[in-house]
Amino acid sequence: MSLFEEMYEAWLKSHIEMETNTRRKERLEKGLGHGTIEFLRTIWFPRVGHFDHLYPEWEVRDFGGGYRYVDLAYMPGGAKGAIEIQGYGPHARDLDVRRFKDLCRRHCLMALDGWTFLPIAYPSIVEDPGQCQQLVLAFIGHFISSDASSSLDWLEAETLRLARRLLRPIKPLELAGHLRVSDRHARRILRRLAGLHLLEPASGSERVRAYRLRC
Repeated sequence: MSLFEEMYEAWLKSHIEMETNTRRKERLEKGLGHGTIEFLRTIWFPRVGHFDHLYPEWEVRDFGGGYRYVDLAYMPGGAKGAIEIQGYGPHARDLDVRRFKDLCRRHCLMALDGWTFLPIAYPSIVEDPGQCQQLVLAFIGHFISSDASSSLDWLEAETLRLARRLLRPIKPLELAGHLRVSDRHARRILRRLAGLHLLEPASGSERVRAYRLRC
């Protein structure tokens, strides 16, 4: 059994055992969908390395009093992030007008309730895993930078925002140009954010050449 399989089974089992809501528990006991598992196996776990703050088949109430389920809810510190794996068949080719309108309404209502959505097309998991991993980092970074910005000065907060926007590691010289500070000052900012566990080295051993968001 691979490390992913061990951690995945333990994670899913813990959610089943702790769940008191019979509706969600039944869904969890049936197992997650193929697309969700492949997303976790190919995209999330290789880059993040854990399932902390991640809740499968998360139940939410809609404004009409019904129940909806999010494939994966990401909720660090009370934040509300929703990851949905969209297969080509049910979400495009076979989607009738009524279901399409319902899907759009659902996303609108959840967005108004404070949810941030990350829709992932299943073909992208197979064909563009690297790009999907970068989107996941940006998604996670959205919550990291939001929580941390209040305790940072504006240069540090802007550095986190830039790292989230770029979807790739950031180099000191690049940051210096963006912030209009010296290369030396940019390195100090990056090292401080790394010391706060908000960034981590992305390349280099003795001399770090680039940093990326830390999950």
